Amino acid sequence: MATPTAFDSEAPLEKLLPIIRRNPDDMQEVEMVEARWGSNPRFSDGTSYRFVRSEGKTFPNHRCLVPASEFHMTVGDKQYRVKLDDGNFFYLAAVLEPAMAEWPLSFRVITVAANPEISRYQDRHGAIILRRQRMQWLDHTIPEIELLETPPARTFVVEEITSGPRQKALAL
Repeated sequence: MATPTAFDSEAPLEKLLPIIRRNPDDMQEVEMVEARWGSNPRFSDGTSYRFVRSEGKTFPNHRCLVPASEFHMTVGDKQYRVKLDDGNFFYLAAVLEPAMAEWPLSFRVITVAANPEISRYQDRHGAIILRRQRMQWLDHTIPEIELLETPPARTFVVEEITSGPRQKALAL
């Protein structure tokens, strides 16, 4: 299994990113595959959507997870790193779109309203699935509303990135 890394919100459309899903040929197996981030623009007037809001939606099929150690956000000319307060890696809840014609397997990240630490910077962020919840998300064992909720205060540590390589904003 790949080591979770910072979620790259500015990955180009042609880049494939690792995701975790149930193997469609053997639903007993969990597998890591690469998929394109963003929906097929063929079905949305030429626009590829990378996010989908959780509110009022159910996701009974095609669930997947994006492993991440952190995500980054940019506010003005400052960039911030966001990690879980306990230092663990996590997953972003996502949904798959099957490959079609020339468009490969793809996914969109599901978003929730920002929690108190993040709301100072932006209104939304990716829905966080903790390591202990990964099979609940993949196997639909509990309702979406219980997993796709805004995390409570003190879930994240937000640090300004002051040196080294910088990642552009996670625009949710």
